[in-house]
Amino acid sequence: MPPRRAAAVGLKPAAPPRTRTESLRLQIADEIVSGALEPGTPLDEQELAARFGVSRTPVREAIRQLSSSGLVSVRPHRGAVVALPTPSQLHDMFEVMAELEGLCAGLAARNMTVPERRGLEALHHALRTLVHEGDPARYHETNEAFHAAIYAGTHNGYLAELTLMTRARVAPFRRAQFRATGRLGGSYQEHEMIVQAILRGDQASASEAMRAHIGIVRDAFSSYAEAR
Repeated sequence: MPPRRAAAVGLKPAAPPRTRTESLRLQIADEIVSGALEPGTPLDEQELAARFGVSRTPVREAIRQLSSSGLVSVRPHRGAVVALPTPSQLHDMFEVMAELEGLCAGLAARNMTVPERRGLEALHHALRTLVHEGDPARYHETNEAFHAAIYAGTHNGYLAELTLMTRARVAPFRRAQFRATGRLGGSYQEHEMIVQAILRGDQASASEAMRAHIGIVRDAFSSYAEAR
């Protein structure tokens, strides 16, 4: 269909296909965020090229782009590694994350619809089951959905986008803390305070509970990292 005709019937033009570099960047980023590539892991261009069946050129460019986003650190003459922030940098990242998520929780308490509140409750109940099952991997996945539901519940697209972007930077560290003994149960109890505040529409308490939760997440990861 010619572009003019497509516009006439309200169809959007197809998105351009991803370049090889873009596909690689997304795949490597997904492995970093999911924890498959942990902070400090070396990123060998030759190994990645062989694994993904490409030349080293798109791998090098993908790593450069990931470095710009903060997920990868490129060290002169020593190659690239998955970013491992200093304790000070990590503190700064979690400090911003706590404020963003606190704002999200407060707005969600005010703006969430009844169906959205029920959906959040359902995710919270699912997390309780996963605590009893002791399944960190599935807990992490459901936890991501839980927080995403709160972002969506703000009904503020810009805030949700900004929070998700920042969350991607701290995601590897948030995931790692679930391996600490007793952390699943602790996370669930912190969520309980957040959920109850949102359900009763208490903006101040929801924000406060979420900020406290993110602070505990930061401390839990720090303790886990020091014990390794």
